[in-house]
Amino acid sequence: MSFLRPSDEPPVAVRQLARWLEDDQPEPLLIETSGSTGRPKRVVLPRDAVVASATASAARLQGSGRWLLALPSSYVAGVQVVVRSLLAGHAPVVVDGLDVAGALAGHRTDAADFLSLVPTQLHRMLDRADQRKALTSVHTVLVGGGGLDAQLRRRAEDAGVRVVVTYGSSETAGGCVYDGRPLDGVEVRVDDTGRVRIGGPTLFSRYEGDPQLTAECLVDGWFLTSDTGRVDDTGRLRITGRIDDVVISGGVKVPVPAVAERLREHALVEDAEVLGVPDDEWGQRVVAVVVGTAPDPELRDWVGLVHPRSWAPTRFVRVAELPRLRNGKVDQQAIRAAL
Repeated sequence: MSFLRPSDEPPVAVRQLARWLEDDQPEPLLIETSGSTGRPKRVVLPRDAVVASATASAARLQGSGRWLLALPSSYVAGVQVVVRSLLAGHAPVVVDGLDVAGALAGHRTDAADFLSLVPTQLHRMLDRADQRKALTSVHTVLVGGGGLDAQLRRRAEDAGVRVVVTYGSSETAGGCVYDGRPLDGVEVRVDDTGRVRIGGPTLFSRYEGDPQLTAECLVDGWFLTSDTGRVDDTGRLRITGRIDDVVISGGVKVPVPAVAERLREHALVEDAEVLGVPDDEWGQRVVAVVVGTAPDPELRDWVGLVHPRSWAPTRFVRVAELPRLRNGKVDQQAIRAAL
């Protein structure tokens, strides 16, 4: 069987996907995951799943139009930007760097504009007055590829930007939960272990070359994600971490995503990632990699104000910026290797 592998070059990818959408018997897409936490997987996506996702997205956003492409076109988020735009009858506009203002000025149209970003991109654009103004003229800014801190979301909304936070993966043809609520046709369940399961028309068909992993993750029509979560009192899905995101240090279970989120709320912390590293004494030591100037004792106290003091990192490593993959996700493998 042949596959369509979207090109890294956006103009080429747009032409590929335009032909793919019109093909009478299209081959499935082959999307490689980012591999941010391990070995990349090769995800096989039928066209029906990709189109179902794009259609449900337009329905939820109550609008469709031209999309601005600021993400790599070879990853699922970039593919969906191209597909949504083409299905709405518009060629997507490629954003050079983070210059959304320039992209809008150079391609004027009466169509509504939409944009998809990762949190780091949103943060950097809000720091620039011209880009911040451009964001307010966009119908909706989808933010995915990682959790969005409440503080950053408030900052965007206070500036007049309409933000929708998405959750999904290559296996679900991109974002399938918007602001905690599944798109039409998508089903979400949290099992007794806290693991998030997803069903519906947007699912992948298999992992290419890995039938064992396919059998482990596709069970009775459900995709068993690697994420843990809960459904709150309003019916919204809240992602609490990953199955392997609990570090056991000195016998204490530490959910490191919660610690990282707390660190990022500090006024003198621009970004942070927390993980466990092997330690002879503790089994695993909780280490924080921080972009910011807050002193270590102050950050330990900061964590201890809302979480058990035993969750606070015992070691802090300062960096100018966190290493990231091309799709904007933090490269945890690079951090772990450096530590």
